[in-house]
Amino acid sequence: MKDIPLHQLKDRATSGMELFHFVPGDSHYKSETLGAHRDDHYIFFLVESGDASLMIDFHEIRFSPPCLYYVLPGQVHHRINNVVAGGWFMAIDTLLIPPDYRKIFENQLFLQQPYALNDTQLRQCREVLGLLFEKYAEDEKQPFCLPVMHSLLQSFLGMAAGCFSCSSNQGITISRPVELAQQFKLLLVENLRTLKSPSAYAEKLNVSESYLNESLKKVTGLSVSYWIQHEVMLEAKRLLYYSEMNVKEIAHALGYTDHAYFSRIFKKAEGSTPLAFRTHYRK
Repeated sequence: MKDIPLHQLKDRATSGMELFHFVPGDSHYKSETLGAHRDDHYIFFLVESGDASLMIDFHEIRFSPPCLYYVLPGQVHHRINNVVAGGWFMAIDTLLIPPDYRKIFENQLFLQQPYALNDTQLRQCREVLGLLFEKYAEDEKQPFCLPVMHSLLQSFLGMAAGCFSCSSNQGITISRPVELAQQFKLLLVENLRTLKSPSAYAEKLNVSESYLNESLKKVTGLSVSYWIQHEVMLEAKRLLYYSEMNVKEIAHALGYTDHAYFSRIFKKAEGSTPLAFRTHYRK
């Protein structure tokens, strides 16, 4: 293996998400999670029963059901033990996770830990995921199928963000590359419309461009340039999906004076034109 595989959600899902319920010994769940890899999307687990463990960035995470857990885009992970666990698996395009929720999930000072659910929280998560799965199983061409599906998804994400906003990790030493990567991500979200060069972010963080790039690659496996483009394209997709701005207006809002150039880099990154993307997600 020359490099750690990067799994892309768009290769296997058209709705921006993937959802299934797994039971002990489920071969589909096993095939999806074996082998160390990264994802370009979020993964959420609701572990309801049994025993499971996950290796994430060299740390073994053990789940004590019932609990919630998530894996961030770029984190290297693989299953250690999954054949005796039951629960829910969900892969979610970052586009569908509101910025306020992302701040909760991504601003943990240390490696995120499982959140133990009480009986009420478990029941609520099960009910929402059950409804979401029913809608997910329907034909996407049905009227308002995707908007309803995404609304139910927001309910689950809001509950998850509420849980993790109350949790904390204490007593763990954080490395300088991890700290720098977190600072960069916060800075990127705040400045993506005006700053698009790695050197500009390195200057703001008072480090050399090479050290910033080295730190990001060490922590996430991906370069500063990748994350800048990723965040810009993510904001573009949000504006295409949620706003009524036209492509030219979106390009200008993101700091591109040439909207044709913006359309070209969007197509290269996402595999479709901005208008085709909007049409697909609003169908």
